[in-house]
Amino acid sequence: MASSVISDFSSSATARLLPFRCTVPIGAFQFQPSVSIPLTPLHLNASRSTLSRCCSSSAVTAVATNTDTLAKVIDGKLVSKQIKDEVAGEVAGMKEAIGVVPGLAVILVGSRKDSQTYVRNKKKACEAVGIKSYEVNLPEDSTDQEVIKHILEFNNDPSVHGILVQLPLPRHMNEENILNAVNIEKDVDGFHPLNIGRLAMQGRDPLFVPCTPKGCMELLYRHGVEIKGKRAVVIGRSNIVGMPAALLLQKANATVSIVHSHTKIPEEVTRQADIVISAAGVANLVRGGWIKPGAVVIDVGINPVDDAESPRGYRLVGDVCYEEACTVASAITPVPGGVGPMTIAMLLSNTLESAKRIHNFK
Repeated sequence: MASSVISDFSSSATARLLPFRCTVPIGAFQFQPSVSIPLTPLHLNASRSTLSRCCSSSAVTAVATNTDTLAKVIDGKLVSKQIKDEVAGEVAGMKEAIGVVPGLAVILVGSRKDSQTYVRNKKKACEAVGIKSYEVNLPEDSTDQEVIKHILEFNNDPSVHGILVQLPLPRHMNEENILNAVNIEKDVDGFHPLNIGRLAMQGRDPLFVPCTPKGCMELLYRHGVEIKGKRAVVIGRSNIVGMPAALLLQKANATVSIVHSHTKIPEEVTRQADIVISAAGVANLVRGGWIKPGAVVIDVGINPVDDAESPRGYRLVGDVCYEEACTVASAITPVPGGVGPMTIAMLLSNTLESAKRIHNFK
C-alpha cells in the first residue's frame, strides 16, 4: 500500500480536544497511474529507486542543526504524547467519578500483516491510557453478514463506546454497507455518511471527525498556525483524509483548494497555499518549487522507497520532498513521526469523547 495512513503548542491546547476536531492507519488518496499529471521533473510513473533519490534522510539532521534557515519541525510524536497524557487523565477521572471506563472495539478481517500491526498498536495505545479494548478477528473469507453481526453486538454493548472496522476489507466485501452498520454514536473513525454530511454542512457539527484529518488540524492548532483567512491546499480527495481535511479547513475559515489527479498544473495551485496538507500517496510528489515561501506543510503520506543502505532495503518518505521543502516552508511535519502518531491519538480522544457523551459526563 503506497500510503497509510497518518512542536510548539499553545497553552489552551487541552481545551481543543473536542469531538468536532478529529487504523486504521489511513489509506490515503491514490493518483490513478493511467492519468498523466504535468510534473517537472518528477513523473508519477517514476520507479521507487528514482523517487528515493529525490530526497535524502540527511534533511532531518540538517533541520536539527541549522534552524536559522530551515523549516521548524512539527513533532507529531511529541503532540501525540501530550494528547495521550491528557486522555489518560480524563479516563482516570471518569472512572473515579462515575465508575465508567471507555471501551473501544476493533474488528479485523483477514491476516494482512500491516493491518495486524495497526490493530496491535491500537490495543497497546488503549492499554496505555486506560481505555478497555475489545478485538474480533475474522477469517479472510468471512461474509458481510458475519462482520455486521459483530458490529450489531458491539452497537448494543453498553461497555463499548467506539467501534472501528479495520480497513482495507477483503475485496469481496461491501465496505459501504459494513461501515454504515456502525451506530453513528459509536463511529469513532468518523466514516459514517451522517458524520461526513454534518461536517460538510454550515451550522452542523459531526459527532466524530476522521482521525487523520483531525490529527492534521490539531497539529496546526497546537503549533499556533493561523488558519482563518489563509489560503489552504489539500492534495488528494479521499473520503478518509483529503475531503474531510478540506472541510475542516473550510470550517476554520480558510480559503480551500483541492488538488487531485485531474488538476492541471498542480504545482501552480499548490504554490499559492499558506497551508498545504498532502495526502496523495505518491512518494516525493511535492517538490520544493511547489511550496510558497513561509508556508506550513502537513505531510500525511507514508511511502516506501528503495534504500540499499537500509537493513530493510527501503525507507519511508512522505508525499513531500522533505529536504527541498525544508528550505522553503516555515514549518513541516517529518515522515515518519509527523501525522502518523496523531491518528491513534485522535482515535483515543474520539473514544473518550464518545463515552463522555453517552454517559453525559462533563
